[in-house]
Amino acid sequence: MRGNAPGAWVRPVSDREHEEVSYEERQYEDGSDPSLLDIIDIHFVEARPKDHQKENKLLDARYYWEKVGRLTWDDLTQLVDNVQELWSNGDSTYHGLHDRVSLADAKTFGYSLVFICVDDLRISVFAPGLSFGNAKRRVQAAFSYNGIQYQLWVTDPVVEKLYLAKKNGEFDLGEAYITVSLGEPKDGECYKLVAAIITREIA
Repeated sequence: MRGNAPGAWVRPVSDREHEEVSYEERQYEDGSDPSLLDIIDIHFVEARPKDHQKENKLLDARYYWEKVGRLTWDDLTQLVDNVQELWSNGDSTYHGLHDRVSLADAKTFGYSLVFICVDDLRISVFAPGLSFGNAKRRVQAAFSYNGIQYQLWVTDPVVEKLYLAKKNGEFDLGEAYITVSLGEPKDGECYKLVAAIITREIA
């Protein structure tokens, strides 16, 4: 947020090889962890755009993050991105639906983060590799957006922890705000990931 107006999206990154942000680097001074809807003052060194991820900015690890406010559910509507579709559609994995784009295509869009509102979010918990001897369970989100159905893996750590504690199954959440991110390229493909989920219960 800039004053009372939303600014451009930012993805904090570190100076490590894979740019991951450590727990210590995203702490408040009292040791607590930031929460969804927190308004946070963060110090950055410089912009670090990379391939399709133009929003990346290098954290200044010398400073704690500072909570300066909190958004409400009603505030979220002003943050929604006005996009017709989630990048390009038509490329799907075995368990996903419209869940990836080529790196070449991803670079043409100039953004890798989208914040949208959906009214039919459903969470699924299952082991996608079970038939191949891999019992690791994963969390997937299914929803429709502008008439297109999507099935994308969830990387929101809070949501993953919550639903992996449950038995395999499907859970209807209904209306929700979600952040969809294009992840790091793998074999020339960028996967669409649900990086954050906000429901009325959270707000």
